[in-house]
Amino acid sequence: MSNDEKIYQKMLKAIVEHQLPPGERLPEDKLSEVFGVSRTGIRKVLQRLALERFVVIQPNKGAQVNRPSRQEAEEVLDSRILLEPLLMQEVSENWNLKVSKHFRDIVAQEKQAERDNNLTRSIQLTAQFHYELARIGNNRVLAEFIEQLCYRSSLVIAAYGTRESVSCDCGDHIELIDLLDQRKVAQAQQWMRHHLQHIKQSISLTGKQEAQIDFNSLFAQMD
Repeated sequence: MSNDEKIYQKMLKAIVEHQLPPGERLPEDKLSEVFGVSRTGIRKVLQRLALERFVVIQPNKGAQVNRPSRQEAEEVLDSRILLEPLLMQEVSENWNLKVSKHFRDIVAQEKQAERDNNLTRSIQLTAQFHYELARIGNNRVLAEFIEQLCYRSSLVIAAYGTRESVSCDCGDHIELIDLLDQRKVAQAQQWMRHHLQHIKQSISLTGKQEAQIDFNSLFAQMD
């Protein structure tokens, strides 16, 4: 893995897991110092993240973590509500005991994160559950699109979500696994639609205040 790729992966992880909150400024000079690379190298990573909508770069203002607008937040979640239930047919066709166990393991980690009151980990695991589920189908392009939507949903939840957005109030993922074990495709589609609608309803579009980020401490703990 190239150095640029390592930096990209670390920054993406920090954004998706909400260590870098929406609106956080990403100064090239500080990041260059933290990672021990040139500002040109950091700029390349930031431009890549900007293409994927995780970062916005403004002339004379530099880069910052994307803060989704209300319209973007609603469109991201509406897209998931439209698409993810449709995948349940293909997911069911490729479902087996080994796959079921893998997703039950993810749910066990979700429940542990909730017991630990670790909201960051809960959001990351929720996204992982959904984009890995999408990969079970045979449509790689659609699965990659849903993965991006899941990442962008993490930004939405970071900016506007509540604990309810990732709690069992939105539906326990184990319920979906049980339906897939029983090959109940129509019920699985209905469950997924209701689950995502509940997440959308839990969003409070008022925004949050960000704390000052210590980039050295943040990225040192990822080594």
